[in-house]
Amino acid sequence: MGKQVNSRSQMQDSTAPAAAPPAPGPVDKAMEVLSALSETGAPHRLADLARHTGLAKPTVHRLLRTLAAQGFAEPAEQGSYRAGPRLLGLAARVLADDAALGLARPALAELRTRTGLFASYAVRDDRTLVHLEVLAPAQGLGLDLRPGSREPLTAGGAGLALLAALPPDEAERLLAGTDSLHADETPHVHEAISAALAETARRGYGFDSADVWRDRRTLAAAVRDSAGLPVGTLALTGLAFTLDEAAAELYGPMVRAAAGAVSAGLAARTGTRLGVVASGGEAR
Repeated sequence: MGKQVNSRSQMQDSTAPAAAPPAPGPVDKAMEVLSALSETGAPHRLADLARHTGLAKPTVHRLLRTLAAQGFAEPAEQGSYRAGPRLLGLAARVLADDAALGLARPALAELRTRTGLFASYAVRDDRTLVHLEVLAPAQGLGLDLRPGSREPLTAGGAGLALLAALPPDEAERLLAGTDSLHADETPHVHEAISAALAETARRGYGFDSADVWRDRRTLAAAVRDSAGLPVGTLALTGLAFTLDEAAAELYGPMVRAAAGAVSAGLAARTGTRLGVVASGGEAR
């Protein structure tokens, strides 16, 4: 076999500096504004939207006027804005047609009834989790958990369940450069997360480790598609004293079984599911 020879153009390409990422265009900026509008705490002031998106106020204002004209945004009191009816309608139609979420809803209702805790279904958006469906207990427990709530993928039990179900190389990529599961254990965070992931894989569900500063705890199990890849998590969330180690031992197998049933139902039927948004915005 002849020796491979690099051409001059190949050598030049290999030594050329990496091209800078393209500057965000109008569509990118509009998507950033829409994403900011969907955050909790609506309606949102113009200054808050500008700070959240990193865009100039005149740019945000111009995009909001365009989005409002199309029904994707809606003016509110004192110059603030919230998501418009057209955006809400699109979201409702997508959620109504999603196979995984449709199968998860009755499982969430049963989990809430049997435990008296928040029951939710969350999916991954790159390095964060987004709770799409949240069933609150009658007492409320004083927790601010609602549809659209976000949390870092490494923040607790739901993230552990999803990370443990991912291929190891992808989980490692997501963990690279992360701050920590525990802010006061930065030097040992990688070891702590690795141990937590191993325990999660062994048990089949993730559970927040005990921290005196954490006011709430989450227990979760991954929902998988027909290929065995995670599409989301079923989670129970409660105040630390209502979801302690003893409660986790009781509820863990329950959540694991519920996630397994949803996964089996998903594998047995065809239907759309919400894609995971990977780094760089590419859906898969």
